Amino acid sequence: MNEKISESIVRVDAHTKIGGQTKYVGDMKFDGMLYAKTVRSLHPRAKILSIDIPDIPDGYFIVDKNDVPGKNRVKILIYDQPFFAEGAVNYIGEPILLVVGPDRDIISQIISQIDIEYEPLPAVLTIEDALLENSPRIYGQDNCFVSHEYIKGEPDDAFANADKIIDGEYRTGYQEQLYIEPQGVIGIYENHRMTIYGSMQCPYYAHRAIAEGLGWSEDKVRVIQTTTGGAFGGKEEYPSLLSGQVAFASLKTKKPVKLVFDRDEDIQTTTKRHPSVIHHRTALDSNGTIIAADIDIKFDAGAYAGLSDVVLQRGMFCASGVYNIPNLRVRGRAVATNTVPNGAFRGFGAPQAFFAMDMQIEKIARIIGINSLDFRLKHALKKGDRTCTDGLLRHDVKIPEMMSRIEELSDIRDKIKKFKSQTGRIRKGIGLSMFYHGCGFTGNGEEIIHGTATLRKYPDSKVEILTSNVEMGQGALTAMRKIVAKSLEIPIEDVIYENPDTSRVPDSGPTVASRTTVIVGGLLKSAADELKQRWNEPGEIEVSKTYHHPKYIEWNQETMHGDAYPTYSWGINVVEVEVDTLTYEITPKKVWAIFDVGVPIDERMMRGQIEGGIVQGLGYGSIEVMENIGGKIQQGTITDYTIPTAKDVPEIVSEMLDNPYEYGPFGAKCSGELTLIGAAPALAAAVENALEIEINKIPVRPEELLEKMEL
Repeated sequence: MNEKISESIVRVDAHTKIGGQTKYVGDMKFDGMLYAKTVRSLHPRAKILSIDIPDIPDGYFIVDKNDVPGKNRVKILIYDQPFFAEGAVNYIGEPILLVVGPDRDIISQIISQIDIEYEPLPAVLTIEDALLENSPRIYGQDNCFVSHEYIKGEPDDAFANADKIIDGEYRTGYQEQLYIEPQGVIGIYENHRMTIYGSMQCPYYAHRAIAEGLGWSEDKVRVIQTTTGGAFGGKEEYPSLLSGQVAFASLKTKKPVKLVFDRDEDIQTTTKRHPSVIHHRTALDSNGTIIAADIDIKFDAGAYAGLSDVVLQRGMFCASGVYNIPNLRVRGRAVATNTVPNGAFRGFGAPQAFFAMDMQIEKIARIIGINSLDFRLKHALKKGDRTCTDGLLRHDVKIPEMMSRIEELSDIRDKIKKFKSQTGRIRKGIGLSMFYHGCGFTGNGEEIIHGTATLRKYPDSKVEILTSNVEMGQGALTAMRKIVAKSLEIPIEDVIYENPDTSRVPDSGPTVASRTTVIVGGLLKSAADELKQRWNEPGEIEVSKTYHHPKYIEWNQETMHGDAYPTYSWGINVVEVEVDTLTYEITPKKVWAIFDVGVPIDERMMRGQIEGGIVQGLGYGSIEVMENIGGKIQQGTITDYTIPTAKDVPEIVSEMLDNPYEYGPFGAKCSGELTLIGAAPALAAAVENALEIEINKIPVRPEELLEKMEL
């Protein structure tokens, strides 16, 4: 490992995955294993009056709320979501019971004969309906799981003295993670202990949820992450629900129980990106400078709170984008509806907030008659400025250099002018977005977790990484090995890193929040530095490190003031599109991207993150349409829910700016979520440029473009 850390190597899991040797949870078999399938609600909100179970053959079982020996609530942030419904259901697809047995065809026959009698209740199906005074109260007094507000400066005074006030409302829809491998877990009860194998991001989340559901001490529960075929946040909290269900089933049957979703079930019933409605009110002075903003964010949480509180907070901490607005009021609400619960998705609230902010910036620039690029640069944050939560930007913010380079690459200034007032059927457009992503958990989250990582040196000089952070396609198995091998100056082949097993690894926190490399990788770098000094000690040597924020961090969770993150990664995207004015189909033609991720641990893996994130963002902004009508997901199959394919991927030109972070391993910052955020608003701005209309909603749908053009 004498080369630079960024120099690319072959991913350590590449050959086994490409060769088909890697085993996923669906490939695993155990003696006597049974299969499970879920019986789900057919109503968005209803009482369960009765459940008629047919006579079932020997060896088959019904597992429901009565088989939960401990707390029938999934441990997430609050205890509102049951493992199995208790006398009522709150969304279509809510799990009521499992049918378990050795033959999946017979399980399906049994399910077809189960008769559930419901008493339908009035349901709340949209954000707007939830907030009406006379709407059914499905949660609390206001149908909001949580609400927050923070204030920076004196926004009321600034608005009172404003020369111009500009309003805008922006909407975003669902997005489905559509990971390659669907959700899957196996539960095995043996010797008064429960072991769970599962495709998941957060083994310790599932570990704690299972222990509480069983009513057992945590030392009787073991969770082993199986090789995970993609996640994007969709396997953060959701596997905790499934893990509890198979644990109860295995405890009842005294046999291994496997629960693996089929694709339609996965799409229709698992968590999604939160739809949002975001209102901006922006005050300008006589020079066209933004002096204040009032931003109201509403996220549709669905039927249960899940992770919506922290998703909302992340969105709120991105509310004013990369812009220095001295006076600010930001309100946020996570609204309860009788729809499928929403949860973690790559970006975690930031894509919604940045779309709204970027479109508001485009609108303001258009109204006051200034080039939006100049308007953005005029207001862009710089080192020494205060963030929206009044935290201090202590590290270099290289937006001017990034903007200069992307202008050079894309020729966006000339193209904006060139694409105005086009005629003909095919119209070209170009748009830009500027964005950041905070590294690690929001606010004091990292201090609450106190993530721990361990290195263990064996007598044969092999070194094992012991953390709970998982490989889910992003390259963690390779990146973490590189960090340790480079630090210790040993061959990467001498570094061991297996899928996490909670009986062997410490809780280093979940594989979420763009924290794996910068936070946990930083712990491993620190542990390796100490281990190097102790290398010649006899026998096994073990070094553990626990995360603490840099001493400069100041944060008040109650007021949401201070340093929301220890540092930020930054990005600028430019998207060029063609719009067919007969069909109003949007075709992305080329994307240019500049990112500041500190120092990439592996450049080729980082380019994979960039290209994958951009394509996922383009899908979010254009073709990934998902609607909930009457509480039911309409695009509930992989045929109906459209994502970009290889043929839809435009040319992508990307560069990375060198800007090392002193507390990151070898200067690395966060990157995994950052790369998705900018593509959708840049695409929307490009459509605005092509058609000279205002876009305030994504995905940008052809029928809605047609309607706007006919107005």
